[in-house]
Amino acid sequence: MTQTTDDATRRARWRVTLDAHGAEQGAHVRLGDDHGALFTEDGETLLVTFEMAETIRDTGQGALPYGLQIAGREGCSQLCLYSETNGFFRAAEVYGYFDGLVDEGFFDQFERVVFYGCGPCGYAAAAYSVCAPFSTAVLLAPLATLDPARAAWDDRYPEMRRTDFSARYGYAPDMLEAAEAAFILHNPAATKDAMHASLFRGETIHHLPTRWIGHRIDQELEDMGVLEPMLRAALRGKLTPEGFARLYRERHRHGPWLRRLLGSLDAAERPWLTALAARAALARFDWPRFRKTYQAATAALAEEGRTLPAPGTPKQKEAAE
Repeated sequence: MTQTTDDATRRARWRVTLDAHGAEQGAHVRLGDDHGALFTEDGETLLVTFEMAETIRDTGQGALPYGLQIAGREGCSQLCLYSETNGFFRAAEVYGYFDGLVDEGFFDQFERVVFYGCGPCGYAAAAYSVCAPFSTAVLLAPLATLDPARAAWDDRYPEMRRTDFSARYGYAPDMLEAAEAAFILHNPAATKDAMHASLFRGETIHHLPTRWIGHRIDQELEDMGVLEPMLRAALRGKLTPEGFARLYRERHRHGPWLRRLLGSLDAAERPWLTALAARAALARFDWPRFRKTYQAATAALAEEGRTLPAPGTPKQKEAAE
């Protein structure tokens, strides 16, 4: 994509803002034309995030990284690696930056280190987590690699076909071997995401399925009110699969998730479960689509001579489970 003069000016002004923040709060390092690192020094726990620069500029509070919002509320230090391109942070400047951090013992000064990223940024978070042994990684729909020898089935990033994923910091699952724990969130119904997730294996790898979640898993978890408390739990060393399951119950109050659930049940021609789910959804969102689905499901049940039990009865609870 050709960069316009306006885009270049906006990018340059934004980097000046990061320079000012880094000079006052920690450091801002420009890593070539397309990457950079913003470090904000605070507590003895460090949150390392990989984020897209355009997303930060468009949605970040004060044009600052999302991770900084989380770390600030926890009193933690934060290191954001950002990228202007969808290049998976596969750049010599980024390699060199992390090499330098390791050589100077940067990660050793923190009691706990948490890496976070989504999609290609999730790949990078996993790949560079090797620099901080015994760290925790929270990865949303991460890619394992785009090496044709291992992932020729993923054709979503044609511009990355010539990129070397076999060199240093290459195969993300291997880079997690020294991690204390890694949490892999993905939608099992998203075939390519699920195939990548299946490549992450090991005793410290925790797979957290998020069925019926949307394409932008990070944004949807944020909209549900799940992403921030999950990361804050990780920063406190308290994130567990059971804890995530409790947080993820918020999906039952999220309209888009309920819409996909009902669509899936309806397509599977399961009127009993569809009617139960639609009735529960209508209790929170009086949407025409939910009402139409409920009416169609109850009509199908009536043709079979069946009716739903009253809300809250043991029979209904048993059926729902």
